[in-house]
Amino acid sequence: MHKKFAIPGNQICDLIPSMGYCYATDRITVDGCRVGYMYREMPDDNGDSGWRFFAGDESQEYVDDAAHTMLYDVNTIANYDESIIPLLITPPPCAFERVGNVSELIQIAFEEDHDDLN
Repeated sequence: MHKKFAIPGNQICDLIPSMGYCYATDRITVDGCRVGYMYREMPDDNGDSGWRFFAGDESQEYVDDAAHTMLYDVNTIANYDESIIPLLITPPPCAFERVGNVSELIQIAFEEDHDDLN
């Protein structure tokens, strides 16, 4: 399947030091939505940052379809929404959510049963 990304690969610039890969949904990378919900769990392996990114309006059915999710370098998602950058140093476990149309993500309780993208 070929995806048409909201930001072409040649326009992605280095905004943060390399920190590994993350999971993100097409609502961010294809539809161009801002990050509305993000969490960090303990990494799966040495290359995993532990970060998982969502627009926040994805249904469970949408998230359960692996075709809507891909692995990305965390820097790629930072290019889609620079407001996540200050939060990326937060150690796992943690979670953040954007409420309404505000510019900042607010830390919320981390739920242990995150298995949305793994």
